[in-house]
Amino acid sequence: MRIQFSKMHGLGNDFVVIDAIHQPVDLSPDQVRLLAHRRFGVGCDQVLLVERPSDPAAADFRYRIFNADGNEVEQCGNGARCFAVFVRERGLTAKDHIPVETAAGIIHLQVQPDGQVTVDMGPPRLKPWQIPFEAESAMTSYPLEVEGETYEIGAVSMGNPHAVLRVDNVQTAPVARLGPLIEAHPRFPRHVNVGFMQVISPGEIRLRVYERGVGETLACGTGACAAVVSGRIQGLLDETVAVDLPGGRLVINWAGQEEAPVMMTGPATQVFTGSIDI
Repeated sequence: MRIQFSKMHGLGNDFVVIDAIHQPVDLSPDQVRLLAHRRFGVGCDQVLLVERPSDPAAADFRYRIFNADGNEVEQCGNGARCFAVFVRERGLTAKDHIPVETAAGIIHLQVQPDGQVTVDMGPPRLKPWQIPFEAESAMTSYPLEVEGETYEIGAVSMGNPHAVLRVDNVQTAPVARLGPLIEAHPRFPRHVNVGFMQVISPGEIRLRVYERGVGETLACGTGACAAVVSGRIQGLLDETVAVDLPGGRLVINWAGQEEAPVMMTGPATQVFTGSIDI
């Protein structure tokens, strides 16, 4: 099977994006892992598929996301921005506003005049059963025991689960050690993405994210949204927050009400196009 693709990135969080509308694409987990492999394949954090929507009245496209380990996941914010740029550059749509179907529900992509993309990520999900996370009731933060030590975390779903750990300095945060331990913690039955957040001011944070099935990435859009939501419900952050990730800056806006959507704005870049036999 020969596949045409685009290599793209959002602040260094990189993707192989595939038009599955105009070419037959049916990827096995092994094929996803090969595409994502940085020595034997193209190399990426996630493989993204553009498909026809289940309900054309509700969305223009279906957006599917596969982590580098071959598992399909519900949501990816940086990928959503790349998705918007991809479908316009490939001539699949000329719209600036693009409703897209995901496994987590409908999201709305807005391409700005300067080329940046704003993604309406929908409202956060804060109840433990929605995340999912094992806890008796919703709290602004939760104690989590890891190898005999207790850490305070925020728990948020942005269509995918996130744990947010506040740290004094992201540069020295134990991302490589704690990331995989929290990702696979038994209180997160579907595993979890782990954010390490340093609050600089009410309008700015620094963030590193250990993504489930991938490892640490240069940027994570849903992780940035989850960190701002977690910080905001703890009274630490303003409505609009600049999130500085290793790959660059995102701007997140959330009004603070549970039913209010989280808005994420940032860049998306095409690196190259190509084809591969797989």
